[in-house]
Amino acid sequence: MEKVKEVPWVERRWSFEEPVGLYPMQVDRLRGVPARLEERVRGLPPEVTTGRSGGSWSIQEHIGHMLDLEGLWSGRVEELLAGAEVLSAADMTNRKTEEAQHDDTPLADLLAAFRSAREARVARLDGLAPEDFARSAIHPRLDRPMRLVDLCRFQADHDDHHLVRILQIARRGGEE
Repeated sequence: MEKVKEVPWVERRWSFEEPVGLYPMQVDRLRGVPARLEERVRGLPPEVTTGRSGGSWSIQEHIGHMLDLEGLWSGRVEELLAGAEVLSAADMTNRKTEEAQHDDTPLADLLAAFRSAREARVARLDGLAPEDFARSAIHPRLDRPMRLVDLCRFQADHDDHHLVRILQIARRGGEE
């Protein structure tokens, strides 16, 4: 049997062809992430949620990274609504997350900050007209057009990527 290798985030490719009318599903995926995240870490001791193993991020660093990117995602929404031709690029070195020392922040504070940021952005999306989800700009890393509905899917996929990593670390008791 062939060994299956996980595909790293930066190697993933997307085909953005779903109808714009499916935007409510993508927005709802974004809406549900805080609860899914809180469920994943409920009851885990600090020794499992903090500290790197094997050079990989800890659970709290994954959560902090998701929080760190909320500003990028929100900015991209506003860029699309303003008619930008190209979306802002992400810092692929993840410097903000690497320097933030998220393991030193109480887990409850990280979760509350993430929930607050996500709820604010979902409220913004909920207030948009359906046709706004068809607005498009070039995604700089993927070098292809991305509509607002696609950006929602892209971010939901990014959230899922980190939720899976968090689950894997939790199952291993903090060992990566």
